[in-house]
Amino acid sequence: MRTALLQSSGRPGSVVENLKVLDEAAGRAAAAGAGLLAAPEMFLTGYAIGGDIARLAEPADGDSAAAVAEIATRHGLAVAYGYPERDGRAVHNSAQLISADGTRLAHYRKTHLFGRFERDHFAPGEQQVVQAELNGLTVGLMICYDVEFPENVRAHALAGTDLLVVPTAQMHPFQFVAESMVPVRAFENQMYVAYVNRAGTEGGFEFVGLSVLAGPDGTARTRGGRGEQLLFADADPAFLAASREANPYLKDRRPGLYGSLV
Repeated sequence: MRTALLQSSGRPGSVVENLKVLDEAAGRAAAAGAGLLAAPEMFLTGYAIGGDIARLAEPADGDSAAAVAEIATRHGLAVAYGYPERDGRAVHNSAQLISADGTRLAHYRKTHLFGRFERDHFAPGEQQVVQAELNGLTVGLMICYDVEFPENVRAHALAGTDLLVVPTAQMHPFQFVAESMVPVRAFENQMYVAYVNRAGTEGGFEFVGLSVLAGPDGTARTRGGRGEQLLFADADPAFLAASREANPYLKDRRPGLYGSLV
């Protein structure tokens, strides 16, 4: 499945403008044959927007979800994106996957909140593995800091995730996560990992770009620079099956030895 990564911070504070950016990217992605467009963490509103996070937060099935579903349907491809979710009094840092026919396939709340900024604005999610079937692949969702916990990604591997989509807001000086850690996660868990980042400065944060789709062989199928761009790479089920057959990590595990980890 051709996958498009929208490396962009959009227009922080404006849902309307970010939907326009998403729409334009979806058109370009569809024209290039992509079956999935992935946008960064908190893409619909912006990340470093302080109190506007709570003001702009919406339910998972709110107006913005309907607008994204319309974009997905009109361009004929699935869309994964990050946004602040309102659930009663709680606000979650969430990601949603919407299919090419507008169906909401999967919804995920970030389980590991990074730093005081996120802990001040969000409640953590409690569901570790969220998946959906898309174009012959089992697609999983995760957000940014979550992928830095090996237990999280291993749980997806054991649940059969083929392509892990990770909307992110990766900032300086932690670019080694995109450069080194994400390809290792893909290799050690035998899956594709699509890590799609924001770019540029926002509030007090400098987002580093460097979005990557890493393959199960640990190589980058595509790698972004530091600016805004639309990247493309393929998640190939046949290559994934061959790689899993050749790599013994998951088969050679000895779970009985790992109880002390939890």
